[in-house]
This record gives sequence, C-alpha cells and structure tokens, in this order.
Amino acid sequence: MRYFMELCYDGAAYCGWQRQPATPTVQGTLEKALSTLLREEVETVGAGRTDTGVNASYYVAHFDCSQPVADCAKLVYKLNLILPHDIAVSAVTPVADNAHARFDAVEREYTYYISQRKNPFRRFSAWQYYVPLDVGCMNRAAESLLRHDDFTSFAKLNSNNKTNICHVTRAEWRSEGDMLVFTIRADRFLRNMIRAIVGTLVDVGRGRYTPEEFERILTARDLSLSSGSAPAQGLFLSDVVYPESIGVKSANSRK
Repeated sequence: MRYFMELCYDGAAYCGWQRQPATPTVQGTLEKALSTLLREEVETVGAGRTDTGVNASYYVAHFDCSQPVADCAKLVYKLNLILPHDIAVSAVTPVADNAHARFDAVEREYTYYISQRKNPFRRFSAWQYYVPLDVGCMNRAAESLLRHDDFTSFAKLNSNNKTNICHVTRAEWRSEGDMLVFTIRADRFLRNMIRAIVGTLVDVGRGRYTPEEFERILTARDLSLSSGSAPAQGLFLSDVVYPESIGVKSANSRK
C-alpha cells in the first residue's frame, strides 16, 4: 500500500532532507518515526531535496507499507506525538501504487524571506539584510527568469544534472511590512539555484547590477558571473503541485 504524506519542517537542525549516515536529516527522522509506529522498516521518497538549513512550509513524501493503515488520521496524530518539535505532519492519504511524490510533481514553488530590520523572532526563518533595496528593479530583473530556460549561471557545480533546463512560470518580489518576499514557481529546480538567484537579485536591488545586466548573467550560462548564494534559513519550499488524479491538493489550492 502506498501513501502520500503532507508535512512541514524547520530545517535549522537538519543537514537537508536526504537521508545520510550518522547525520540528522528530515527523511531519516521521519522514517524512524514511521517504522516505529507501523512496526516495519519504512522508507520514504520526497518531492525533492532541500539543502542544509532550508525549510518547508509544505512538503510531500510517499511511503509503502505491507498492511493498510487502518486510520490515517490516527497515524498523523501519533506521528506528531513522537516527531521532534520542528517537523509536523498534516495528512496521510492512500494513493495508487504507482503514484510518485517526486516524479509525478508537475510544479514546485519556493518562497524566500528577507527581513529589512533586526528581528530576533525571524533569525532562523529569514535573511536579515538591512541595506535598502529597489524592489522595482529586482522585479524587472526577475521577469527575465520567465523568458529563458537555461539556468546554468545559477546551477551549483558538480551536481550531475542531466540538464539545466527549467521552466519558470512565476518570479516576483512583494513587500509585506518590513519583509521582502520572493516567490518562484517552476517545473523543476537545480541544486542551490534559488539561493543563487536571490543573491544576484539582491545585488540588483542594491545597485550593483542593472536588470539588463542580470539578464546577461542569466544568458551567459556561466556560474562565475552570479553573486554569492543567499543564506539557507530564508528559503522555504512552499508548494508542490500534482495532477488531480493523484488526489492530493496543492498548498495554494487550499487557501
């Protein structure tokens, strides 16, 4: 029997999503809890990898077990009792045996948060950056992300990507009080791609690059031209979209 599990997590204490030996990860922590409750060895498959320190306000994974889960709501309740405080499961849903949390996802959304004033309550969930930024210029630069599909200039070296082609459908900044929020949606993302994009867009906002220079960096397909990566703690996986046939609603469709 296969199940999709919806969850969220604070990534500060973990070396990313993917299981690693002798290292705390979100996947390893979830599998230990599931194996304990289901009384069998359980492996999970996630919608994608998040790096060390990156968070997820909405994440999806699937797992298989030999016997049907008698009460999914009760399993969710028990999981949240034994999981650490920084991981929370919201739903467990039976799906077809061939449904796949990673390969069936048709779109993913990430959100990046920048706090423009010192805020002790956001120190683990936003980049605290106090230099004034021109959001209009940052948005004009971000529009070029929708016009191109080769993101080699923002792809981490030696990541063994089969292709650096991604199709971005949304990339925009907005102000929320003293926070700047960047939302980006695409069919796929490369390792470290969003943090490299954000770091370079911030350099546009502070006047180091013009929007036109940002587009030239993008089209040059040269990682050495992009800026340093934005810090991990400001990045959240915020949505994963599946075909209706899977039976799992995206986070945005619930709003």
